[in-house]
Amino acid sequence: MRKGAELLVLLVASSLCLSAIAAQETCPADIDAKCGDATSDGWEGEFFPGITKIRYEGPTSKKPLSYKWYNAEEVILGKKMKDWLRFSVAFWHTFRGTGGDPFGAATKNWPWEDGTNSLAMAKRRMKAHFEFMEKLGVERWCFHDRDIAPDGKTLAETNANLDEIVELAKQLQSETNIKPLWGTAQLFMHPRYMHGAATSPEVKVYAYAAAQVKKALEVTHYLGGENYVFWGGREGYQTLLNTDMKRELEHLANFLQAAVNHKKKIGFNGTLLIEPKPQEPTKHQYDWDVATTFSFLQKFGLTGEFKINVECNHATLSGHSCHHELETARINDILGNIDANTGDPQVGWDTDEFLTDISEATLIMSSVVKNDGLAPGGFNFDAKLRRESTDVEDLFIAHISGMDTMARGLRNVAKLIEDGSLDELVRKRYQSFDTEIGAMIEAGKGDFETLEKKVLEWGEPTVPSGKQELAEMLFQSAL
Repeated sequence: MRKGAELLVLLVASSLCLSAIAAQETCPADIDAKCGDATSDGWEGEFFPGITKIRYEGPTSKKPLSYKWYNAEEVILGKKMKDWLRFSVAFWHTFRGTGGDPFGAATKNWPWEDGTNSLAMAKRRMKAHFEFMEKLGVERWCFHDRDIAPDGKTLAETNANLDEIVELAKQLQSETNIKPLWGTAQLFMHPRYMHGAATSPEVKVYAYAAAQVKKALEVTHYLGGENYVFWGGREGYQTLLNTDMKRELEHLANFLQAAVNHKKKIGFNGTLLIEPKPQEPTKHQYDWDVATTFSFLQKFGLTGEFKINVECNHATLSGHSCHHELETARINDILGNIDANTGDPQVGWDTDEFLTDISEATLIMSSVVKNDGLAPGGFNFDAKLRRESTDVEDLFIAHISGMDTMARGLRNVAKLIEDGSLDELVRKRYQSFDTEIGAMIEAGKGDFETLEKKVLEWGEPTVPSGKQELAEMLFQSAL
């Protein structure tokens, strides 16, 4: 999600970049064709002229605007690649990301932007978004309510703005094969949410957040969304000195239960997802990691109602690998979706970069394959261009690179499964439990008296090598 430093700078930087955005009349140098005239009456022509539909050309292709590894219709391990990967474009990073950070103003002056946050601009942006997805060949998108439509002076006016944009999105969806992977409510940027939303100490803010989620759930359902995400960016604390943690956690649980109730009331059959993150912008976020979130769901009786959206950059912020978080979710049957991104280990914050590490992608896809896929979830590119990447074609290049990386990871997993050596190494490591006494232990019938007798009979155990280096060698051989 659009979080961290970019959120802090958006309001500050927007006024600095308005004149630059308004002055932008042509596409960046990489685009040859004319962009059209961005007037208040709309946009004429294509938003991405000179860029045709991105196609698979294979690993030998040198064209940046082509897929080298992602072949949507190709069958891998019994499923089409597009069904394993279920890619999604994040509206907020792709069409609302400015390139601003705490030290500088916006750098991305897209030719269709007019410097306003008007309904007309929101409609133009939505049309650009759908053209982008069609040319990219991606069938799903994700959104926050406030990213696609502007705030009004009142909740009623804000909802009316959202309804108008949603109708346009509905129309554009009907003309394509595109629908939302998930929707969500932006409960972290507005000043009213400075103390949190569901965990705010102010009851009127809690109520406002409930009204906003109610509407976002209804909109997601109306657009045919397959999931709905809760990211509690400010559901936490800055200090415990002024915090009643028990009360806040109970409020959060009641809020989520109310969301479950409303989901059922409106007939929304999508999956509700929680996206863990340890901190940023709060000092401590209550859904720190997958294990913490699972414990919270168990404590409040919500395990059957929610699954987890694992964001890889959040995993590393919590001190884990993305693979660890995915496996923790998978073995507890709560893996629902993946936000495909990564961070920079030298920076140590939520940089939301496109994931291009082949080894990491292979580990991620190993969990996905063991989970038999992610449907109705998928891979959402919760990732943004670097501040210095300012050409329109960079939007395509970044997504192509991310999609090819995950596709290559899938192909590598297929190689590992076909070879079988790594699976056999793991099987042998635990083969002592494939015995009568091992089966008794795994069935929960290994009482201490019986085990003590076996130890006296066996004597000192012989402990075999873990073969970690061999496991790493076998894994690397697939890359």
